Amino acid sequence: MPKEKRTPDAMPSDELLFAAIERAECHRIKHDDPELHRGKPDQPGVLFATIKEHAGVRQGGWTTIQLRPAWERLENAGLIEQARLRGMTVWTLTSAGQKHLDAARAASEVGQLPESPQHRYWRESREIASRRIGEFGELLRKELADATGLLDAHDTPDSDAWHAISRRLQRACERLESASYCLLEWPEPDDSAPDIPPKHKVGRRSVNRFDND
Repeated sequence: MPKEKRTPDAMPSDELLFAAIERAECHRIKHDDPELHRGKPDQPGVLFATIKEHAGVRQGGWTTIQLRPAWERLENAGLIEQARLRGMTVWTLTSAGQKHLDAARAASEVGQLPESPQHRYWRESREIASRRIGEFGELLRKELADATGLLDAHDTPDSDAWHAISRRLQRACERLESASYCLLEWPEPDDSAPDIPPKHKVGRRSVNRFDND
């Protein structure tokens, strides 16, 4: 049976692509600490995949092929340009591209970008934390009860038993730590700046740790 032809995805306008590049660059975490980066100046530019994500274009070779003609046209027109960063190709708006975007925005011709990746990550993390924080509280109660059982045991537990319960207690506390932070302490990001967590709380934003033992 022949395969059905895939319906082409609707591609964003030039102006929306410019806006996606601009927002992706705005949300990029800048590496401008000379002590951490050996005095090298920060280099602008974002990956093509990141731009697609900001523009609401699905990842994959299919959409890349569809987008390529417009991308090459914009590059040839001097509105976008590429550079190399740590062996990867990154893209930026040129000054002409930024002027084009500013004029289109003033004329209300840009349209609306989809939800930004950083806001989606914040929203989804809150939703997961909201669903599971009760579960994590019950898990911690169980581990605390097991630890109390060891304390009350007739035979003194050996060090392996205490080591095992300490690991389980730590994991239970870590899950509650992350869920509490995502649900109660992580401020909602906007599009004006990158959403950078405090250095000592970076790991608390990782919902992946909920199920990693």
